[in-house]
Order: sequence, then C-alpha cells, then structure tokens
Amino acid sequence: MTAPLAKRPPDAGFTLVTNAWTSPFWEAAQQQRLVAPRCAGCGHFRMPPSPFCPKCHSQAIDWVTLSGRGRLFSYTVVVRAVLPGMEDFLPYVPAVIELPDADGVRVISNIVDVALDRLRVDADVQVVWDKIGDQITLPRFTLI
Repeated sequence: MTAPLAKRPPDAGFTLVTNAWTSPFWEAAQQQRLVAPRCAGCGHFRMPPSPFCPKCHSQAIDWVTLSGRGRLFSYTVVVRAVLPGMEDFLPYVPAVIELPDADGVRVISNIVDVALDRLRVDADVQVVWDKIGDQITLPRFTLI
C-alpha cells in the first residue's frame, strides 16, 4: 500500500496581515524569492522580522535572498479535520524549517507533495511556491 501524500491546507484558511517589518518578506515571496532579515549593523539574522535587532538593537535591516534549501526541524501530521470542509485537505503537514544559509533561522510552513512515510526530522527540503489569488505567494517545502 502506498503512503498518503502530504497535501496543502486550504487557501481559505490563510489570511495575510503585514506591517513595515514583514512586508519585504511577502513582496519577495511574490517574486518566488525566499528571504530573511539580517541586521545591517551586526549581521545577526532575525526571524520573525522585528523593529530592533535582539543583539545590537539596530533597526537597520538587509533582506538577504536565500537558496531555498532547508532542513526539516520538526513537523506534525494533521489527519483530523478541525473545521468543517477540511476533510479533502487531509493529511497536511505543518512544519518548522531550519534555514542553514540564514544561520539556522527557523520558519513555520508546510511540507507538501511527499509520502508521509518519507518524512524524517533532519531531512533536506527545498522551497516550492504556492500562489493564492493575485496578491499572495506562500513558501512551502518538499523533500529533496
């Protein structure tokens, strides 16, 4: 028997709210570029983006384009619908992805298009892009 594939959660469940500190991330995602904020003062990567660097307190940020590769740090498999209408989107896999080319910064996303029996902590992953409507592109990840 073939293991089920990790599906995408429903688009309707995603609402994007941005501010001055997060909008550069989402603008880059629209261009299918994965970026991370790095302090222009001391070089410390920080995610989520914040008004001040936690190390040197500078507000200056450089948005660094990353390779899109990462490592599966943690995940869970959702197999039960928590809201009506989600049954067709099961199973889906929320995950924490570590980004080695951003000094190990972690982002929360989903693993998609992978047989569940292939999922392992420390697995290598690569970003894939999902367009939701005209204004939102989401970074999700799949195994390499």
